[in-house]
Amino acid sequence: MAQGTVQVTHTGTSRWRRRTGEYASLAAALEAAADGDVLTVAPGTYRENLVVQRAVTLRGPEGARGSVRIAPVDGVPLTVRASAVVQDLHVEGQDGAAPAVLVEEGTPELLDLRVVTRSASGIEVRGSARPTVRRCTVDNPAGVGIAVLDGGGGVFEECEVVSAGQAGVAVRSGAHPRLERCRIHHAAGSGLTATGDGSALEAVGCEVYEVRGSGVQITGRATAHLTDCDVHRTTADGVTLDTDAVLTLADCRIHDIPENAVDLRSRSVLTLTRTSVRQFGRNGLSVWDPGTRVDANQCEIFDSTGDYPAVWVSDGATAVLDSCRVHDVPDALFVLDRGSRADVVDSDLSQVRNTAVSVSDGATAQLDDCRIRDAATGAWFRDHGSGGTLNNCTLDGNRTGVIVTKGADPTIERCTVDSPTEAGVYVSAGGRGSFVNCRVTGSAGYGFHVIDGCRTTLRRCRTERCARGGYEFADGGPDTAHDSGPLVEDCTSDESGAPTPPTPPQPVVQTVGQSPGGLLGSIPGQRSTEQEPLIAGIGPQEPARTSKAVLGELDALVGLDSVKREVRALTDMIEVGRRRQRAGLKAASVKRHLVFTGSPGTGKTTVARLYGEILASLGVLEKGHLVEVSRVDLVGEHIGSTAIRTQEAFQRAHGGVLFIDEAYALSPEDAGRDFGKEAIDTLVKLMEDQRDSVVVIVAGYTAEMERFLSVNPGVASRFSRTITFGDYGPEELLRIVEQQADEHEYRLAPGAAEALTKYFTAIPKGPAFGNGRTARQTFEAMVERHASRVAQLAETSKDDLTLLYAEDLPELP
Repeated sequence: MAQGTVQVTHTGTSRWRRRTGEYASLAAALEAAADGDVLTVAPGTYRENLVVQRAVTLRGPEGARGSVRIAPVDGVPLTVRASAVVQDLHVEGQDGAAPAVLVEEGTPELLDLRVVTRSASGIEVRGSARPTVRRCTVDNPAGVGIAVLDGGGGVFEECEVVSAGQAGVAVRSGAHPRLERCRIHHAAGSGLTATGDGSALEAVGCEVYEVRGSGVQITGRATAHLTDCDVHRTTADGVTLDTDAVLTLADCRIHDIPENAVDLRSRSVLTLTRTSVRQFGRNGLSVWDPGTRVDANQCEIFDSTGDYPAVWVSDGATAVLDSCRVHDVPDALFVLDRGSRADVVDSDLSQVRNTAVSVSDGATAQLDDCRIRDAATGAWFRDHGSGGTLNNCTLDGNRTGVIVTKGADPTIERCTVDSPTEAGVYVSAGGRGSFVNCRVTGSAGYGFHVIDGCRTTLRRCRTERCARGGYEFADGGPDTAHDSGPLVEDCTSDESGAPTPPTPPQPVVQTVGQSPGGLLGSIPGQRSTEQEPLIAGIGPQEPARTSKAVLGELDALVGLDSVKREVRALTDMIEVGRRRQRAGLKAASVKRHLVFTGSPGTGKTTVARLYGEILASLGVLEKGHLVEVSRVDLVGEHIGSTAIRTQEAFQRAHGGVLFIDEAYALSPEDAGRDFGKEAIDTLVKLMEDQRDSVVVIVAGYTAEMERFLSVNPGVASRFSRTITFGDYGPEELLRIVEQQADEHEYRLAPGAAEALTKYFTAIPKGPAFGNGRTARQTFEAMVERHASRVAQLAETSKDDLTLLYAEDLPELP
C-alpha cells in the first residue's frame, strides 16, 4: 500500500461483492465506504477534517501504531457520527474553539488513539452518543482533556489524560459517563468535575493526581460515585462538593493534599465507605452549611500535616461517623454553630495533640460506644447551648478526660475515664453537665474537679486511685449564688464515702479559656494543698485593653523603631489570619515564640509584657500575663528537679508569656553535666505540646543567644523570628530621663539637657552599662543630689522643689 493512501476493504453478504480499493485521501475513502467496510490508513500525515458517518472500521496499519497523523490546519480533526470503530490513530488539533475528537452519535469504539492537541477539548462526547473509549491518551495543555456534555455518556476504559489546560475530565449538562481504570494527571483545573442537573459521573479504579485545582469537584446538583479510586497530590482541595451535589466514595484513598482533603458546602451530601483520608494540610473532612451532610462508615482519617481539626462541622451541617478511626491529628472533631451536629458511633479517636472532640457555639455532638485515647483533652463542651451526649465511651490516657465550660450542658452516661494525667472531669466558668454512672480511675490529679460553683450533676459516679482526690469542689467566692454548686447523688470513691460540695468559699482556681483558631491548650494545673500564688485574682479584673491601645503604649516608648515595626508586622499577620479564618480561608501559620537579643536595659521585658497583652486582646492568648524567669528559676540541684521546675514555670505562664531572661545561661560553654540541658529539652517539648496556650520569649546578649539557639536542634525551629534591641543613643537616654522627670513632677533647668547629653555620650559603655536602666539610675541620682541641695535652704519655692540642674548630675563612673 502506497504512502499516504487509504485501502478500503468493501464487504457484503455475497462473496462476489467483496473487493478492495485504494484511495488517495481519507475523505474519498470514507465517501466510498459502506457500513461494515474496513479502512486501513497508510502511514503519513493527513491534513483533513474527517467525518465518520457510517459504521465502518478506520484504523492504522498493524504494527505501526501512531504512524498515521490526522492533523488539519483548523476545525475538528475527527468527528464520529455512527457506530464505527476508530483505532490506532494519532490526532492533532490546533483550533482553540473546537475539540480534537468529537463524538456526536451512535455507539462507536475508539481504541488506542493518541490525541496530542491544543484544542478546546481533547475528546468530546455530546448528545445521544455512547462511545466505548479504550486505551486512549489525551495530551491537551490548552483545554479540557475529556468532555462529556449535553446528555452524552459512554465508557472510558484504561484511558489517560496526561495534561490538560483546564479540567482533566469535565461532565456537564446532564451527561453521565463511566470511567474504568483511568489516570488523570497534570491538569491546570480539577481532575474530575461534574456540574448541573442530571449530570452524573461514575469512576472505578481511577487515579487523579498532580492537578492544580481540586482532585474531584462535584457542583450544581450533579452526582458522582467513585469506587477504588486514588486522589492525591493536588494543589487545592482533594474533593470539593457544592450546591446540592451528591457523591459516594467507596474503598477510595485521598492523600497528600495541602488543603482540605474533602470540602462540602451548600446542601451537598457525601457518603464514604471504607475510605482512607491522610496527609492533609487543613481539614480531613470540612462540612459547612445547613442541609450539608457527610456519612462515613469504616473510614480512617489520619496523619495530618497541618494544624487544623481532622473533621470540621459548622454552620448547621451534619456529620455521622460509624466505625471510623481518626488518629495522629492536631484535633479530631470540631463541631461549631447552632444546628451543627456530629454523631459518632463505635469509633476510635487517638493520638490527638490537642482536643479529640470540641463542641461550641450551640452545636451538638453525640458519641456512642467510642474510644478516645492519648489526647490533650478527650471532649470539651465549650459554651452556652453546646451539648450532646457521651454514652458508654472510654477515655484512656488523655491529659484531661472531659471539660465543660461557659454554660455548656452535655450528658455523660456510663463513661470511663482512665489514667488522665491532670483531671478526669473538669468543670468551670458556669459549665453544667450531667454525669451519670461514670467512673474515673488512675487520675494523676482529681477525679471530678468542679470549680466556680458550677451547677453540675453527678449521679452514681465512682472514682478510684485518683492521686489528688476523687472529688474536688471549689465555689466562686463570696459573689457566688447560695444555691449554686454541684448536685451529688450516690457517688463513691475508694478513699471515702459520698462526696459533698463545700460550704465555705474557697479561692478561685484558674479557669479555662479558648485558645486561638479553635485549637486548644492544656488544662489548668490542679490546686495544691500548699499555699501558692494565685494566677487569677479573686477580685474583679480590669477590662482588657484593645490591641490598638497597647500598640499606642508601645509607640510611646523611646526609640526601638525596628522593634516596633517587627511587633506591628506580627500583630498584622495574626489579625489578618483571624479574618481569613472567619472567611473560611487558610491562614498563614504564624509562630509566635520570639528571640529578643540586645544589651540589658533596652526594653526587652517591657516589650514582652506589651506583646503578651496584644496577643490577649487579639484572642490568641487567654490572659496575656507575663511570667519572667531566669536560670535560677528553672534549673534544679539534682536529677529530675529541673524538669519539674520548668514545668511549673510553664504552668504559671499558661495563657500568657513565659519570658526567659539570659536564656543562654541554661547552656554554659563548659556545660559538662550541667542540668541546664534538661531545662532546654523540657522547654522544647512543652513549647510543642502547649504551643497554643503559652508564648515563649528568650532574651539575652546577641552573640550568646546565637550560641544558645545552636545547642539544641529543636530550639531554633520553635522560634519564628529574632528581634534585635539596639542600644539607646545619648538623645534617647535624655528622653527617658525627661519622661521620668515628668512622671515624678520634676523639670530640667536650662542647660541640664545639654549636660545630660554630654554625660550619656561620655559614660563608659562596658558590661555594667544598662542602657535604659542607666538613664533611670541617673535620674534617681539627680533626685537624691537635688534633695541634698534643697534640704539646706531655709525657704523653698516651687522652682526650688522641681528644677533639676546640671550640677545635680552624678560623677561619671
